[in-house]
Amino acid sequence: MQASVFVGTSLDGFIARSNGAFDFLPTGGGEPHGYEEFMATVDALVIGRNTYETVLGLDAWPYGPKPVVVLSTRSLAPAPVEAVVERMSGQPADIVSVLAARGIRHIYVDGGRTIQAFLRAGLIQRLIITRVPVLIGSGIALFGATSGDIALRHIATHQYASGLVKSEYQVIGA
Repeated sequence: MQASVFVGTSLDGFIARSNGAFDFLPTGGGEPHGYEEFMATVDALVIGRNTYETVLGLDAWPYGPKPVVVLSTRSLAPAPVEAVVERMSGQPADIVSVLAARGIRHIYVDGGRTIQAFLRAGLIQRLIITRVPVLIGSGIALFGATSGDIALRHIATHQYASGLVKSEYQVIGA
């Protein structure tokens, strides 16, 4: 199974403010950044509960009919009618095994702690990171502590007229 990350960060490496807000990220309607094309390759999403609760506050459910697995040991707030949401808990490798057994081939992993856990477990193969030209000073970091170096191979970088810079990396050995 392939596991990918597609995420926006501030230039200083934060995916959200300390309160979970990501108001510094550009909203839709501007120049395309490849998100729709990426989502077309994804079979399911695996996100953390905090990310799920943040997404519930958006005007519309952003994932369409794609299955969304929310990692939590607690019950979840109700999902929108059009959403396909399932709660799971356990180690990242166990989650991947369950999803692979269902025929899922490509997952989109999102949320700070979730990305970090899957990366530490060696389960992320692809990182697509769009840096927004803003420094927010503090917040939820994209990357946390690791037990050692995680080698990456640069695939491509694209600069947009808005100042956004998107880079794609392959995780070596994943």
